[in-house]
Order: sequence, then C-alpha cells, then structure tokens
Amino acid sequence: MTPVVEERAGTDPIDRLAQPFGTLGELLTMHAARAPRRDALVVDDRRMDYGTLDALASRVAARLQQEGLKRGDAIAICASASIDYLVVFIGALRAGVAVAPISPTLSGVSIEAMIRDSGALRVYRGSAIDDWLAAPGSRGKPVDVRPDDPFNIIYSSGTTGTPKGIVQPHSMRWAHMQRGPAHRYSPQSVTLISTALYSNTTLVSVFPALATGGTVVLMPKFDALGYLELAARHRATHTMLVPVQYQRIMALPEFGRHDLSSFVNKFSTSSHFPAALKADVLARWPGGLTEFYGMTEGGATAVLLAHEHPDKLHTVGKPSPGHDIRIIDDTGTELPPGETGEVVGRSPAMMTGYHGQREATAAAEWFDAEGRRFIRTGDIGRFDEDGFLCLVDRKKDVVISGGFNVYPSDLEGVLAQHPGVLEAAVIAKPSAQWGETPFAFVVARAGASVEEGSLLQWANERLGKMQRLSGVRLVDALPRSPIGKVLKRELRDRL
Repeated sequence: MTPVVEERAGTDPIDRLAQPFGTLGELLTMHAARAPRRDALVVDDRRMDYGTLDALASRVAARLQQEGLKRGDAIAICASASIDYLVVFIGALRAGVAVAPISPTLSGVSIEAMIRDSGALRVYRGSAIDDWLAAPGSRGKPVDVRPDDPFNIIYSSGTTGTPKGIVQPHSMRWAHMQRGPAHRYSPQSVTLISTALYSNTTLVSVFPALATGGTVVLMPKFDALGYLELAARHRATHTMLVPVQYQRIMALPEFGRHDLSSFVNKFSTSSHFPAALKADVLARWPGGLTEFYGMTEGGATAVLLAHEHPDKLHTVGKPSPGHDIRIIDDTGTELPPGETGEVVGRSPAMMTGYHGQREATAAAEWFDAEGRRFIRTGDIGRFDEDGFLCLVDRKKDVVISGGFNVYPSDLEGVLAQHPGVLEAAVIAKPSAQWGETPFAFVVARAGASVEEGSLLQWANERLGKMQRLSGVRLVDALPRSPIGKVLKRELRDRL
C-alpha cells in the first residue's frame, strides 16, 4: 500500500515537533491542511484520511464540550482496536479531556472499578459514533492545553496484580512524539500495529506515527501468519511487537515466503527480549531493530539499536539522549558504575503520579542529592564498561535462599539451553529450611520428549549450589498479560 499524498502549503509539522511543547491535535490539523487525502488510519477494508480524521476528532471535541466536559475531565474507552477508537481518543484530547483506555477483556468488576477510579464522565464501549457526533463542521471551543495537563490514565497492573492509574501528562506524550523523526517515522511511513490500543506499548508507536503524518494500519487481533500477510500487503515500514510476538513470527515455517523488504525499523518493549531471538530477527528480517527499555510510568528510557550493536544484544542499550539512569542500593544510596542495584531514572517523559494514590506515587519516587525526582523501576541491573545497561531481574522476583540472592533470569537462561525447552519461568517457593528456593515452570518444545525429573537433574548439574532448583513443573503455556509479560504472580498462586 502506498499512502495517497496531496501536499499543500503550510507549516511543516516535522519542524513543529522540534519546539519545546505542542499537541497531537495541532499536528493533525497541519497534516490535514497539507495532505488531506493521505491515509491516516487503516483497519481491514476501512480507511480514513487526515482530512476526515481531523474533522471527526473536532466533532468529538465539540460534542464532549456540549455535554459539559471541560479541560482536565476524563473519559474512558473500553473497546477493541478500531478507527473510531482513535477518533474518540484524539477528539477528547482536543477538548482538553484525558482518556483512560481500559482493556475490554477484563472482568466487569475490574472494568467498573477502573472507570470509577479514573473519574470518567463518559465511557465509549465500541458502538458507532455517527449519531453521537456534533454537527458536521463543528470544531468546538479552542482549549489551551498545558504541558502538565493529563493526556491519559493508563491502567497497568503489569505483573504485580493491583492496577494503578498512571497519569501521563501532555508533556510526556510530546516527548514520545518528538523522537519520531529520529526513528525514521515520516509521512511516507506505514506503521503496522497488532497490540492493543489500551497498552502504552502500542501508544508509544501510534502517536509518533500520526504526529509525523504517516499511516497506521491496525490489526485488531494478532496472529503470526496474518501479521506477515498484512506487512507484505501494506509494505509496512515500522512496527511495534512484544518479544513473544517476535518469537511466534520467527518460528513460522512460512516466514521466508513473505516480502518484508519495506521495513525501515522494528521496535520492541514491555518484557524480556532474549539475545538469541534478537539475533534471529537481525539475521532474517530486513530493517533495523530497536529495543526500548522503560516503564509506563516513565522516568528514563534505555535504547538498544540492535542493528548497530550486535555484540550488545544481552543488554537493553544506553540511556536515550536527555535521559538519566542511575543504580541505587536497598538504602537508596547511589552506586558506582559496574555495581548491581535497582534501576531508577528521570527524563522529560515522566508520569504525574498514580491517580488518587499519593502513597503509591511516593513509593515509586527516588530523589538524588540535588533533589531531582527519579522513578523507581523495580528492576535490578548494572552498567557494563561501555555504558550499556544490563538487567538482572525484577527486584520483587529475586529468590532469597539461605540469605543469598538468586536471580531467576540466570536460571531461566540455563533452562533455555536445554534442547527440549521452549521457555521457562522461575519463581520463589517457600522453604522451611532456606526461606525460599527457586522453582521452575517449563514449556517444552513441540514434539520434544521432556521429563520433569531428568530436566531438574540436568539443570542442577549446571547451576551453582545456591542456585539449584527445588522442582520443575511442565506446563502447556506460561500465563501472560495482553502485552506478553509472564505473570509470575499466577505461577506463585499455583504453588
């Protein structure tokens, strides 16, 4: 697919992105003025150009204002990915209204709890919006959106269980959009999205794509073969995938039969991306591969340009320009380079806080000697001699056995070397003798003959004395969040 381009005179949106602050709404208006017939959004057989997107978003903004919503209020969106989903999202932003995107796959009780917590005054659940929009031509009253105004409230339970509403300000999203040109987003880009729109993982790719005037192709439900067919058909140049999606795509026997030569850059974030998988993507999938390490809460981002640093695939890269990452110990004392401790970071892209949870917000913050605010990641890591960040494990997942710290990622790495193991997750099992011992859940490769006892013996022969597993359990699949994170809390519940 080649997007239709009909350029007109006007301010260059890419130049506007270089300014200290702006809004997505004004950038879309610029694109609509310069190239009104260029495709902005594509889902299946439906397309929407920039002129139509700009007009409909303005009608959404006008309608919300007619209903009494004002700058700083919130709405919730609880729906599957669609063009209307993004029209409502962008229209709300234009009215100065924050958006709380909520997963429709959650239980009704959880959904209603998040809606209440967000303070949403309206909920969009995926129905048609034609009869609800303000009259054609309506644009609503201009709103002076400020950098600290809430852009969205992302409910990210991650792997901890209890969801918290992460308030991301407009300044944070502007910083995300500003990095678009550096990653070669442009009006000629075609970005293929197959992760959910309620996920920050998705939005950090969607908004830069639209801000730079490219086309976003939405795949509402991911399947590996369907993804390859879409990528080839639309001549995709950019994509955001989580590691488990890369794993499933690369495992397809049909992978090499699809033309992926149009790709410029591929991105990944959200969970552990094994070095061997990165190497496979680099070897067989054209275009660059960029891994982002960061949090929905913001703080700081590390970036690994894997195509430029094939010898650093075991790391998550270096701090992004203007981002400050430090390592601290359990007392909050900053550690020197090379030491292992908790990763904290600060940057222009930082959450305001957890919605309505001051104590939780304070617990997520760390301040340096000059009083500058950092966000705690909960990850354990260290910098290598070249300044690349190496992650060791999640702080809460570390197994403390007999007073020694045992890092599950080390054990998972050993298990992954077994020819019959597809993937593994190690958790802490309570032990009367040691306090905790490591225990592994393992998924076997298709067709492999793996027995729990022999695998346990094989692994322990290769592990240090304090690392040895107390048990192995074979499972059909590891429980994962919608964006591919292994839910270790569910594994702990099984024990």
